[in-house]
Amino acid sequence: MGTLIDYFSRVASHGGWVVAIELFLIGLVVYWAVDFLEGTRGERLFRGVIFILIAGFLILKLLVGQFPFERLQYLYNGFLIGVLIIAVAAFQPEIRRALMRIGRPRFWAGSSQQLSRTVEELITAATELSAAGTGAIIVIEKRVALGEFIEMGVRVEGRVTAELLKTIFHPGTALHDMAVIVRGDRVVAARVQLPLAEAGSVDGIELGSRHRAAIGITAGSDAVCLVVSEETGIITFARGGKLIRNVKESELREYLAGAIS
Repeated sequence: MGTLIDYFSRVASHGGWVVAIELFLIGLVVYWAVDFLEGTRGERLFRGVIFILIAGFLILKLLVGQFPFERLQYLYNGFLIGVLIIAVAAFQPEIRRALMRIGRPRFWAGSSQQLSRTVEELITAATELSAAGTGAIIVIEKRVALGEFIEMGVRVEGRVTAELLKTIFHPGTALHDMAVIVRGDRVVAARVQLPLAEAGSVDGIELGSRHRAAIGITAGSDAVCLVVSEETGIITFARGGKLIRNVKESELREYLAGAIS
């Protein structure tokens, strides 16, 4: 206990407001990282790494201050380098997404004009695919990253247009099978395999693989999903693991505007 008191008294000697600002800034960075990684595979790993680093730092500061454990501190410093290398490899999709977000102009990415254009392109694609009897499933990523599914698909990184979506889902093309994932105003990947919900029915109608995939991806994340039935041409909107069937154009515009805003 005396060691703890001595340590915190030495910390306090640096000035209360200085320590408070430093702790606030550290907390802000940690909060941003956890918020950014929320729902991804890296979230638990990040929490575990932060806990190990903080615990190790405090223990070493207390022990090295009282006992000659220089070799232990040397090993810990080497451990930090190893953690950094592992983190870069483990968080590769998240790091790439963060860099893309930083490099993307904020005023353009969040402009109402761009959002409106993206919504209209999605609506045009859905209605024309429906009229042609072409099946489709379009997933719109929100706060929870879908990097693990994107990596299993084929990268597209193209601007959302009705023409691009109709081309992708045209029967016989290399990418028409499975799902497309949209992030902001970009089609980031096609031919994406999604988790399927258990077989069942909604309102007495047996669900096909597209609708089961829509339930599976929206139940496991905050993404929303747009499904065009190949058999009936009906447009379905999925969110929170629930299906809203036979969506009209005005309703679809409202749902999509709320989804990508």
